[in-house]
Amino acid sequence: MELKWLEDFASLARTGNFSRSAKERHVTQSAFSRRIQALETWLGVALIDRSTYPTSLTPAGREFRETAEEAVRMLHGTRAALQASAQPNKQTVAVAALHTLALSFFPGWFRQIEARTGPLSSRLLPDDFHTCIQAVVEGGYDFLLTFHHPSVPILLDTAQFPHRVVGADSLVAVRSPEADAPLPLLSYTQNSFLGRVATVAQAQAGGPPAVIAHTNENAMAEALKFMALEGHGLAWLPHSLVRHDLTEGRLIAFGEAMPLEVRLYRNAGHRRAAVSAVWEAAEVVAGTMQNRNRPD
Repeated sequence: MELKWLEDFASLARTGNFSRSAKERHVTQSAFSRRIQALETWLGVALIDRSTYPTSLTPAGREFRETAEEAVRMLHGTRAALQASAQPNKQTVAVAALHTLALSFFPGWFRQIEARTGPLSSRLLPDDFHTCIQAVVEGGYDFLLTFHHPSVPILLDTAQFPHRVVGADSLVAVRSPEADAPLPLLSYTQNSFLGRVATVAQAQAGGPPAVIAHTNENAMAEALKFMALEGHGLAWLPHSLVRHDLTEGRLIAFGEAMPLEVRLYRNAGHRRAAVSAVWEAAEVVAGTMQNRNRPD
Protein backbone atom coordinates (compact mmCIF):
# COMPACT_ATOMS: atom_id res chain seq x y z
CA MET A 1 0.00 0.00 0.00
CA GLU A 2 1.32 3.45 -0.92
CA LEU A 3 0.73 6.80 0.74
CA LYS A 4 -0.30 8.35 -2.58
CA TRP A 5 -3.21 5.89 -2.78
CA LEU A 6 -4.56 7.26 0.51
CA GLU A 7 -4.03 10.83 -0.69
CA ASP A 8 -5.84 10.00 -3.94
CA PHE A 9 -8.76 8.47 -2.07
CA ALA A 10 -8.99 11.43 0.32
CA SER A 11 -9.11 13.78 -2.68
CA LEU A 12 -11.79 11.74 -4.44
CA ALA A 13 -13.87 11.49 -1.28
CA ARG A 14 -13.77 15.28 -1.07
CA THR A 15 -14.40 16.16 -4.73
CA GLY A 16 -16.62 13.25 -5.77
CA ASN A 17 -15.11 13.59 -9.25
CA PHE A 18 -12.37 11.44 -10.81
CA SER A 19 -11.39 14.07 -13.38
CA ARG A 20 -11.15 16.89 -10.86
CA SER A 21 -9.16 14.80 -8.39
CA ALA A 22 -6.80 13.55 -11.09
CA LYS A 23 -6.07 17.17 -12.05
CA GLU A 24 -5.59 18.08 -8.39
CA ARG A 25 -3.16 15.16 -7.96
CA HIS A 26 -1.28 16.03 -11.19
CA VAL A 27 -1.83 12.64 -12.85
CA THR A 28 -3.89 11.47 -15.78
CA GLN A 29 -7.42 10.28 -15.05
CA SER A 30 -6.57 6.74 -16.13
CA ALA A 31 -3.55 6.61 -13.80
CA PHE A 32 -5.62 8.07 -10.96
CA SER A 33 -8.35 5.47 -11.51
CA ARG A 34 -5.78 2.65 -11.46
CA ARG A 35 -4.42 3.87 -8.15
CA ILE A 36 -7.89 3.96 -6.57
CA GLN A 37 -8.46 0.43 -7.86
CA ALA A 38 -5.10 -0.64 -6.42
CA LEU A 39 -6.18 0.66 -3.00
CA GLU A 40 -9.47 -1.22 -3.26
CA THR A 41 -7.58 -4.39 -4.21
CA TRP A 42 -5.25 -4.00 -1.25
CA LEU A 43 -8.18 -3.49 1.13
CA GLY A 44 -10.25 -6.22 -0.48
CA VAL A 45 -13.41 -4.07 -0.61
CA ALA A 46 -14.97 -1.56 -3.00
CA LEU A 47 -14.63 2.02 -1.77
CA ILE A 48 -16.33 3.79 -4.67
CA ASP A 49 -19.88 3.28 -5.93
CA ARG A 50 -19.35 3.62 -9.68
CA SER A 51 -23.02 3.12 -10.50
CA THR A 52 -23.93 6.65 -9.41
CA TYR A 53 -23.13 10.12 -10.68
CA PRO A 54 -21.59 12.09 -9.16
CA THR A 55 -19.29 9.50 -7.64
CA SER A 56 -20.22 8.41 -4.15
CA LEU A 57 -18.58 6.27 -1.49
CA THR A 58 -19.74 2.81 -0.58
CA PRO A 59 -20.47 2.12 3.10
CA ALA A 60 -16.96 0.69 3.35
CA GLY A 61 -15.62 3.83 1.66
CA ARG A 62 -17.37 6.11 4.14
CA GLU A 63 -16.00 4.04 7.00
CA PHE A 64 -12.48 4.07 5.58
CA ARG A 65 -12.43 7.79 4.72
CA GLU A 66 -11.73 8.95 8.26
CA THR A 67 -8.94 6.39 8.64
CA ALA A 68 -7.35 7.44 5.34
CA GLU A 69 -7.50 11.16 6.10
CA GLU A 70 -6.11 10.68 9.60
CA ALA A 71 -3.30 8.45 8.31
CA VAL A 72 -2.31 11.07 5.73
CA ARG A 73 -2.33 13.83 8.37
CA MET A 74 -0.29 11.77 10.80
CA LEU A 75 2.30 10.71 8.22
CA HIS A 76 2.78 14.22 6.86
CA GLY A 77 2.88 15.64 10.37
CA THR A 78 5.44 13.07 11.50
CA ARG A 79 7.57 13.73 8.41
CA ALA A 80 7.52 17.48 9.09
CA ALA A 81 8.42 16.92 12.74
CA LEU A 82 11.27 14.56 11.88
CA GLN A 83 12.64 16.95 9.28
CA ALA A 84 12.45 19.81 11.74
CA SER A 85 14.13 17.83 14.52
CA ALA A 86 16.86 16.52 12.24
CA GLN A 87 17.60 20.10 11.10
CA PRO A 88 19.26 19.16 7.82
CA ASN A 89 22.03 21.38 6.57
CA LYS A 90 20.40 24.69 5.76
CA GLN A 91 22.81 24.94 2.85
CA THR A 92 21.17 21.91 1.18
CA VAL A 93 18.72 22.33 -1.69
CA ALA A 94 16.52 19.55 -3.06
CA VAL A 95 15.81 19.38 -6.80
CA ALA A 96 13.45 17.04 -8.63
CA ALA A 97 14.57 16.81 -12.26
CA LEU A 98 13.59 14.92 -15.38
CA HIS A 99 16.02 12.06 -16.06
CA THR A 100 17.59 13.73 -19.08
CA LEU A 101 18.10 17.07 -17.33
CA ALA A 102 19.57 15.33 -14.29
CA LEU A 103 22.21 13.82 -16.56
CA SER A 104 22.85 16.47 -19.19
CA PHE A 105 21.94 19.83 -17.63
CA PHE A 106 22.02 19.79 -13.84
CA PRO A 107 25.75 19.13 -13.16
CA GLY A 108 27.06 22.04 -15.24
CA TRP A 109 24.23 24.36 -14.30
CA PHE A 110 24.65 23.71 -10.59
CA ARG A 111 28.37 24.42 -10.85
CA GLN A 112 27.49 27.86 -12.24
CA ILE A 113 24.99 28.37 -9.40
CA GLU A 114 27.63 27.53 -6.78
CA ALA A 115 30.03 29.99 -8.43
CA ARG A 116 27.58 32.69 -7.25
CA THR A 117 26.24 31.22 -4.00
CA GLY A 118 29.28 29.47 -2.64
CA PRO A 119 29.38 25.71 -1.90
CA LEU A 120 26.00 24.04 -1.47
CA SER A 121 24.84 20.53 -0.75
CA SER A 122 22.24 19.17 -3.16
CA ARG A 123 19.70 16.38 -3.11
CA LEU A 124 18.63 15.30 -6.60
CA LEU A 125 15.60 13.21 -7.59
CA PRO A 126 15.91 12.06 -11.23
CA ASP A 127 12.51 10.73 -12.31
CA ASP A 128 9.62 11.13 -14.73
CA PHE A 129 7.53 14.29 -15.04
CA HIS A 130 4.61 13.23 -12.84
CA THR A 131 6.81 11.95 -10.02
CA CYS A 132 8.95 15.09 -10.08
CA ILE A 133 6.01 17.48 -10.09
CA GLN A 134 4.36 15.54 -7.26
CA ALA A 135 7.58 15.64 -5.22
CA VAL A 136 7.65 19.45 -5.41
CA VAL A 137 3.92 19.95 -4.89
CA GLU A 138 3.94 17.74 -1.79
CA GLY A 139 6.78 19.79 -0.29
CA GLY A 140 9.60 17.27 -0.21
CA TYR A 141 11.67 19.18 -2.79
CA ASP A 142 12.50 22.84 -3.25
CA PHE A 143 12.76 22.95 -7.04
CA LEU A 144 11.47 21.26 -10.18
CA LEU A 145 13.76 21.19 -13.21
CA THR A 146 11.81 20.32 -16.33
CA PHE A 147 11.45 20.83 -20.05
CA HIS A 148 8.59 22.99 -21.27
CA HIS A 149 6.78 23.38 -24.56
CA PRO A 150 3.54 25.35 -25.15
CA SER A 151 1.82 22.21 -26.47
CA VAL A 152 2.10 20.60 -23.01
CA PRO A 153 1.10 23.15 -20.35
CA ILE A 154 2.37 22.65 -16.81
CA LEU A 155 -0.64 23.20 -14.56
CA LEU A 156 0.95 24.69 -11.47
CA ASP A 157 -0.31 27.68 -9.51
CA THR A 158 2.02 30.49 -10.63
CA ALA A 159 1.86 32.17 -7.22
CA GLN A 160 2.79 29.01 -5.32
CA PHE A 161 5.19 27.68 -7.96
CA PRO A 162 6.84 30.52 -9.92
CA HIS A 163 9.36 29.61 -12.59
CA ARG A 164 12.43 30.90 -14.38
CA VAL A 165 13.63 29.89 -17.84
CA VAL A 166 17.16 28.67 -17.12
CA GLY A 167 18.17 27.03 -20.39
CA ALA A 168 17.18 25.83 -23.83
CA ASP A 169 17.16 22.52 -25.64
CA SER A 170 15.33 20.95 -28.56
CA LEU A 171 13.67 17.69 -29.48
CA VAL A 172 15.25 16.16 -32.56
CA ALA A 173 14.47 13.07 -34.66
CA VAL A 174 17.48 10.73 -34.76
CA ARG A 175 18.37 7.31 -36.12
CA SER A 176 21.38 5.09 -36.54
CA PRO A 177 23.19 5.66 -39.86
CA GLU A 178 23.19 1.88 -40.30
CA ALA A 179 19.42 1.47 -39.85
CA ASP A 180 17.45 0.38 -42.90
CA ALA A 181 14.62 2.55 -44.18
CA PRO A 182 11.70 2.79 -43.78
CA LEU A 183 12.16 3.22 -40.08
CA PRO A 184 9.52 2.50 -37.41
CA LEU A 185 9.08 4.80 -34.47
CA LEU A 186 10.55 4.33 -31.01
CA SER A 187 7.94 5.84 -28.72
CA TYR A 188 7.43 7.20 -25.25
CA THR A 189 4.19 6.47 -23.46
CA GLN A 190 1.54 8.91 -24.68
CA ASN A 191 0.91 10.24 -21.19
CA SER A 192 4.57 11.11 -20.57
CA PHE A 193 5.74 14.70 -21.01
CA LEU A 194 8.25 14.00 -23.79
CA GLY A 195 5.80 11.56 -25.35
CA ARG A 196 3.22 14.30 -25.76
CA VAL A 197 5.77 16.75 -27.16
CA ALA A 198 7.16 14.08 -29.50
CA THR A 199 3.66 13.42 -30.85
CA VAL A 200 3.33 17.12 -31.75
CA ALA A 201 6.84 17.17 -33.25
CA GLN A 202 6.18 14.13 -35.41
CA ALA A 203 2.86 15.53 -36.65
CA GLN A 204 4.60 18.76 -37.67
CA ALA A 205 7.54 16.96 -39.28
CA GLY A 206 5.36 14.98 -41.67
CA GLY A 207 8.21 12.67 -42.67
CA PRO A 208 8.92 10.12 -39.91
CA PRO A 209 6.75 6.97 -40.00
CA ALA A 210 3.93 6.40 -37.54
CA VAL A 211 4.46 2.63 -37.23
CA ILE A 212 5.55 2.05 -33.63
CA ALA A 213 8.18 -0.63 -33.11
CA HIS A 214 8.82 -0.07 -29.42
CA THR A 215 7.22 1.83 -26.54
CA ASN A 216 9.34 2.68 -23.54
CA GLU A 217 7.00 2.40 -20.57
CA ASN A 218 9.12 4.30 -18.03
CA ALA A 219 9.41 7.51 -20.12
CA MET A 220 13.22 7.56 -20.00
CA ALA A 221 14.69 9.17 -23.09
CA GLU A 222 17.99 7.42 -22.38
CA ALA A 223 16.43 4.00 -23.06
CA LEU A 224 15.09 5.17 -26.43
CA LYS A 225 18.51 6.56 -27.27
CA PHE A 226 20.14 3.16 -26.90
CA MET A 227 17.37 1.51 -28.95
CA ALA A 228 18.06 4.06 -31.71
CA LEU A 229 21.81 3.44 -31.49
CA GLU A 230 21.17 -0.26 -32.07
CA GLY A 231 19.18 0.52 -35.20
CA HIS A 232 15.71 -0.38 -33.92
CA GLY A 233 14.12 2.74 -35.35
CA LEU A 234 13.72 6.49 -35.12
CA ALA A 235 13.36 8.41 -31.85
CA TRP A 236 12.61 11.99 -30.86
CA LEU A 237 15.22 12.85 -28.25
CA PRO A 238 16.51 15.96 -26.46
CA HIS A 239 19.45 17.32 -28.42
CA SER A 240 21.52 17.64 -25.23
CA LEU A 241 21.24 13.87 -24.77
CA VAL A 242 22.51 12.99 -28.24
CA ARG A 243 24.86 15.90 -28.99
CA HIS A 244 28.03 13.80 -28.84
CA ASP A 245 26.45 10.90 -30.72
CA LEU A 246 25.50 13.27 -33.54
CA THR A 247 28.94 14.88 -33.62
CA GLU A 248 30.69 11.51 -33.71
CA GLY A 249 28.33 10.02 -36.29
CA ARG A 250 26.75 7.32 -34.15
CA LEU A 251 23.36 8.92 -34.79
CA ILE A 252 22.11 11.17 -37.57
CA ALA A 253 19.34 13.76 -37.32
CA PHE A 254 16.85 14.87 -39.92
CA GLY A 255 13.95 17.25 -40.12
CA GLU A 256 13.43 20.33 -38.00
CA ALA A 257 14.07 20.22 -34.29
CA MET A 258 11.35 21.35 -31.87
CA PRO A 259 12.60 24.00 -29.42
CA LEU A 260 12.23 23.32 -25.70
CA GLU A 261 12.68 25.59 -22.69
CA VAL A 262 14.43 24.35 -19.58
CA ARG A 263 12.45 25.69 -16.63
CA LEU A 264 13.19 25.85 -12.93
CA TYR A 265 10.05 25.92 -10.74
CA ARG A 266 10.32 26.89 -7.09
CA ASN A 267 8.08 25.95 -4.19
CA ALA A 268 7.45 29.47 -2.92
CA GLY A 269 6.67 28.15 0.55
CA HIS A 270 10.31 27.16 1.01
CA ARG A 271 12.14 30.26 2.20
CA ARG A 272 15.47 28.94 3.50
CA ALA A 273 18.40 31.15 2.66
CA ALA A 274 19.97 28.51 0.41
CA VAL A 275 16.76 28.14 -1.59
CA SER A 276 16.46 31.89 -2.08
CA ALA A 277 20.13 32.12 -3.04
CA VAL A 278 19.76 29.45 -5.72
CA TRP A 279 16.62 31.14 -7.03
CA GLU A 280 18.39 34.50 -7.39
CA ALA A 281 21.52 32.93 -8.84
CA ALA A 282 19.41 31.05 -11.39
CA GLU A 283 18.21 34.37 -12.80
CA VAL A 284 21.78 35.67 -13.12
CA VAL A 285 23.03 32.44 -14.72
CA ALA A 286 20.15 32.44 -17.19
CA GLY A 287 20.89 36.04 -18.15
CA THR A 288 24.59 35.24 -18.61
CA MET A 289 23.75 32.30 -20.88
CA GLN A 290 21.37 34.43 -22.98
CA ASN A 291 24.02 37.13 -23.44
CA ARG A 292 26.61 34.50 -24.37
CA ASN A 293 24.30 33.01 -27.01
CA ARG A 294 23.15 36.36 -28.42
CA PRO A 295 24.52 37.06 -31.93
CA ASP A 296 26.86 40.04 -32.28
